[in-house]
Amino acid sequence: MKRKINVIEHASEIMQKLSHGILLSAKAGDRQNAMTVSWGTLGIDWGKPVFTVFVRDSRYTKGLLDANPVFTMSLPVGDYDKKIIALCGSKSGRDTDKLALAGLTPEPAEVNGVGGYKELPLTLECRIVYQQKQDARAISEANTERWYPRGIHPDGDYHTAYVGEIVAAYVIE
Repeated sequence: MKRKINVIEHASEIMQKLSHGILLSAKAGDRQNAMTVSWGTLGIDWGKPVFTVFVRDSRYTKGLLDANPVFTMSLPVGDYDKKIIALCGSKSGRDTDKLALAGLTPEPAEVNGVGGYKELPLTLECRIVYQQKQDARAISEANTERWYPRGIHPDGDYHTAYVGEIVAAYVIE
């Protein structure tokens, strides 16, 4: 069963959980992946609630997002196994079935085709309405040095911002 929620009424809770890591899930064809993110924004664009997520060019999930313009954000409610967030943030979906390894129980989507997980029941289904690759020239020198160091990321490995209209918001019960 899914209990619909008002995203704006849960905004503080969503942003607090984001700072500790939440899951971004994407799916293209029969490939689905979940990755931990702690960068994102919740807001209103074009008169609709949106969640914006930032994904590095090198991430497996980026290819899924580019192939199928939808994603789902999954957040914990109450106590949860913190190993889920740690595992999905440290393994690549290219060579690992993170969903199985993390013990995630998929829940069918309401609208966008990328469902959430019973273990992280607060769910935001999103449809990408805008995306833009970061312009390296527009990033401050301090942020470039901190987040895109040339010794680690010779080509920058910048992010693409994906703005997703929230098309369904609920808690899996």
